[in-house]
Amino acid sequence: MSLPIIDPSKVIVYSDLDGTLLDHHNYSFADASPSLNKLHAANIPLVLNTSKTYAEVKVIHQDLGLNTPFIVENGAAIFMPKAAFTRKPKDSVWQDSYWVKTFASKRSHWLGLINKLSVEFGNDFEAFSDMSLRRIMEVTGLSEKNAELASQRMYGEPLLWTGSAEAQQQFIEKAKKLGASPLLGGRFLHICGDTNKGKALTWLNKEYERQWQVGALKSISLGDGNNDIAMLEAADIAVRILSPVNPPPTLTRTEGVITSTLQGPQGWHECIEHLLPELNSI
Repeated sequence: MSLPIIDPSKVIVYSDLDGTLLDHHNYSFADASPSLNKLHAANIPLVLNTSKTYAEVKVIHQDLGLNTPFIVENGAAIFMPKAAFTRKPKDSVWQDSYWVKTFASKRSHWLGLINKLSVEFGNDFEAFSDMSLRRIMEVTGLSEKNAELASQRMYGEPLLWTGSAEAQQQFIEKAKKLGASPLLGGRFLHICGDTNKGKALTWLNKEYERQWQVGALKSISLGDGNNDIAMLEAADIAVRILSPVNPPPTLTRTEGVITSTLQGPQGWHECIEHLLPELNSI
C-alpha cells in the first residue's frame, strides 16, 4: 500500500456505511473509532456516502458526532447541515434544517416502473415497499427501530432478488430501457435514476472547493460493494474494504487504489491510519 503522503488540510474523506464503516453483521463502528477521532481532531471532513435513507443516516450522523454533509440513497441527494458551510450551497433548497441538493426522481416514479416489470418478474423479487417491518428486520438484520427508518425511502426502491441470475440480468436490461439505472448493492438490487455515489462526490468536492477557496482538494473514498464503484472511481484515492460476504469491487483504474487486509470497520481503521500518518501524532 505505497502511496504519497496526503496533506490533511486539503482532503475530504467519503465513506460507505454497511460493510465499510459499519460492521456487516452488527452495524457497529467501534473498531473504526480511533481513526474517526483522529479525523475529527484534524478537522478532516468525513462525508457518509451510502445507499441508506435520510432517516437512517440522520441518526448515524448524530451517533458519530458529525456536522458534515451526507449523501443518501446511492447519490440521490446530499443533505448539508447549515454549520457545514458559510454560504448557501449552489442549486440547493432548505429542507428539514438542511440545505438539500437532489439528483433523482421521487420513489413513487420508480415504484411505478417496478409495477410494470412485475407482470413478467413478479415472482423473482421482493420490493422493499411490499415488505412488512418484520420482514425488513429479517432480511437486513436491523432492529425494529432501524428497520422503520430503512423503510422511509425517498428516491429509489431496493429489491431483494430471489430469482435466477439470468432473470436478474433480463430484469436489469428491461429496467434500463424504462429509464432506470439499477445498482447492485451488498444485499439489494436498487432501482433508481441516473445517479450514483461518484457523481454526488464530484459535486460535493467542487462545492467544498468553492466554499473553502483553498484550491483543489483531494478525495479519499472507502467502500466494499459494487454500488461503491462509481465513488471509488471518482476519488483521488480509492480504498476497497474487504467484506465477509462479497469480493472486492472491480475497478477500471489501477493507480491510487488500495485494498484493506482486514474486514469492515477494522479495515477502515487500517487504511485511514496508513493514508494519513500525520494523524498518528495527534
